[in-house]
Amino acid sequence: MMKKTLLAWTFLAITLLGQAQVNNTYSLMPVPAQLTENGQPLAITAAFKVSVKGRPDARLYAEASRFVRRLSNKTGIFLDKQGYVTTADTALDAPLLLQVQRPGKLVLGENEAYTITTTTKQVLVTAVTDLGAIHALETLLQLVSTNNRGYYIPGVAINDRPRFAWRGLLLDVALHFMPVEVVKRTLDGMAAVKMNVLHLHLCNDQGFRVESKVLPRLQQVAADGIFYTQAQVREMVGYAAQRGIRVVPEFVVPAHTTAILKAYPEYASVPRKYTLQRYFGVFDPVMDPTNEQLYPFLEKLYTEMASLFPDAYLHIGGDENTGKDWLNTPHIKAFMQAHGMAKYMDLQTYFNRRLLPIIRKTGKTMMGWDEILQPGVPKNIVIESWRGNDAYYSSLRQGYQAILSYGYYIDLIQPASYHYQNEPAPDSAHLTADEVKRILGGEATMWSELVTPLTVDSRIWPRTAAIAERLWSPKTVTDVDDMYRRLNAVSLHLEALGLQHQLYKQMLLRQLANGGNTQALEVLVNVLEPLKIYERNEGDTMYSVFSPFTKLADVATPDQALPRQFAKQVEGYLAAPNAALEDTIAQQLTLWRDNDAAFKQLLNNSPVLGEAAALSEHLAQLAAAGLEALTYLHGHTKASAHWLQQKQATITKARQQGGRCEIQVVDPVARLVAKAGE
Repeated sequence: MMKKTLLAWTFLAITLLGQAQVNNTYSLMPVPAQLTENGQPLAITAAFKVSVKGRPDARLYAEASRFVRRLSNKTGIFLDKQGYVTTADTALDAPLLLQVQRPGKLVLGENEAYTITTTTKQVLVTAVTDLGAIHALETLLQLVSTNNRGYYIPGVAINDRPRFAWRGLLLDVALHFMPVEVVKRTLDGMAAVKMNVLHLHLCNDQGFRVESKVLPRLQQVAADGIFYTQAQVREMVGYAAQRGIRVVPEFVVPAHTTAILKAYPEYASVPRKYTLQRYFGVFDPVMDPTNEQLYPFLEKLYTEMASLFPDAYLHIGGDENTGKDWLNTPHIKAFMQAHGMAKYMDLQTYFNRRLLPIIRKTGKTMMGWDEILQPGVPKNIVIESWRGNDAYYSSLRQGYQAILSYGYYIDLIQPASYHYQNEPAPDSAHLTADEVKRILGGEATMWSELVTPLTVDSRIWPRTAAIAERLWSPKTVTDVDDMYRRLNAVSLHLEALGLQHQLYKQMLLRQLANGGNTQALEVLVNVLEPLKIYERNEGDTMYSVFSPFTKLADVATPDQALPRQFAKQVEGYLAAPNAALEDTIAQQLTLWRDNDAAFKQLLNNSPVLGEAAALSEHLAQLAAAGLEALTYLHGHTKASAHWLQQKQATITKARQQGGRCEIQVVDPVARLVAKAGE
């Protein structure tokens, strides 16, 4: 008890100093701004009920009802005394009381703060808006703990608020279409980690994904028959609003418009036959800004699309225009010369300035990727930075509001630690107070070139939870090791919501093994990750919209836990050799060494795994080298130069990719080998 009291006073002192820290007792993500312990847990029993006091939006009753069902599923307790939380549930002595002052508005900068105070008789949640109360419900579900008497909510006092107002996730539904159910479960995951903006990328060279009643050719000839009806759009927007999430649409212009130009080629810069692009990348087709008829067309398009999305922001894209179709077209070159435009981006700025009043007329604020940051662009637009920090800092210093996406590109298969340490307002940038105020927040970006509805969850989750924490929690919360500890728990929490980032893996393993025993394949896959950045779609493999995304690189997941754990074990052993760690490392290396024989048996029944044969063999050889290195280290014997040369050749081979994957345990084994040669 003394230890608990001391811990509570320690956290109280820390929060009073304004330095938020992680309480390692819990697995909360994002970490709250302030948390102290009071030693008064509330036991969860069948009598648990929820009451609401105040004037919330109606959505809070639905979310409170969902909370009760989720709590029941999490604990297995029959919480059937309250089927739904309704306006009749106002008892002030209920085990969970939600006190809310007013309905929250789905607008940038709305109050999302909340407090939680737990006693042995009641959990009290207070919030200015129901949005804050909804966040509190997610925190409570993460707080649920167990002891030998059952389930309980720990005795805590939490005072929490977001650091940034814009905590978003871009979901690309154009390159590979994502059905409504995928969008909905993505929204559930976002709500669980307190993200509040879903940025939907709705058209690109591969298709236009929203039904238009004003311009029907957009779905008739530019979508392959795969698009959302307007009713489905409203359904998804309503589902998001229920969870306190805004939906911002992106309809990209003037480039990445092959699909639009297939439907309406009269607005293209170059007269040619346009077909939907089946590959991924940057292409030349672009709208013709010198065509005066283009602007009434865009007004029709944006007016109709804006009516489907009530949010105040509309994204115009504006990225990756090669300029080739403009610079190679006589009438466009003549227009540029007549208007003193030296570069093709001057013409794009002209286009954006023509587009801005159209967007304003719809009642929206225009936003775009950082290519639109050009001289002469008005300050009342939002810049989303994706190409690097220079453009991001430049936009802030020039007086623009900005959103950071650079460093949050989750489709590039980088580890959660990389994204977690990507600070939107680093001290090294020397931003002024006014410049920091212009940072709206950030967005994780899930581009869908290399994912399908089957695999998309594994690329978004759980790593995006680390980005959510960076955008919500205080700047001082930076412990990477503890982030990973909590990320493991949050991953299970997300799975309980129906996300399939773990579930899909066993299904794909069974398919790849052709119904055989998947154990040997799983041992291999658990140390593989897909090629990172843009390497997977380079070289001799060019993916299209029709490619199979059910292969080795699809079942291998980003930021694998086992390689990270193994690397730490090796690091610890080399720093302070001991028998327990040596035995643990040896057991793992032995498993990898002996796995190749069993994997070769799978190949007889599953030719698709042939691309993994070299990886399996290289892993076995690598593991054997690690075991030999351990023998030298155990006997305090220096390996010969000849042995070291042989093993370095083995390590070099193990670094080769296979099946668009790489072995992730090469570096720690290389450290063992190097140490044996010292």
